[in-house]
Amino acid sequence: MTEGSGACGIDAADLPAEQPVARILADINDFAADTRVPAGARWTLAEPGRQLDANLIHLPAGRRVDTHTEPDLDALLVVVAGSGTVGTPDDAQPVANGNLVWLPHGSTRNITAGENGLSYLTVHRRRPGLQIRPRPGP
Repeated sequence: MTEGSGACGIDAADLPAEQPVARILADINDFAADTRVPAGARWTLAEPGRQLDANLIHLPAGRRVDTHTEPDLDALLVVVAGSGTVGTPDDAQPVANGNLVWLPHGSTRNITAGENGLSYLTVHRRRPGLQIRPRPGP
């Protein structure tokens, strides 16, 4: 061990000033059951410095996310309450509480809530923020 190093041989000066810490953010079941937001995002990951985006979305019975294609990002959809369908150009796949659905980039899909509504968590890589850059010169 060198002088000033810790028990594991790492010098404290080499560590970031503020080490990231794993922690529980919330109980997803509380958000799924919360009726104060009748439709849309009931929770959004907003931690500074994150590399992921995540949202808990609730759709009331019969409501739908229209057909769209995500060209850039894969997403994972986790059904946390209710049921519904994930539609593709080929078919509609039923989903229910506990299902994990992979939505690969480039795929076309829609999501429709069943008779008891649908709450699901989406997780995907965070999009880079908009940047203002000078125009390329002649």
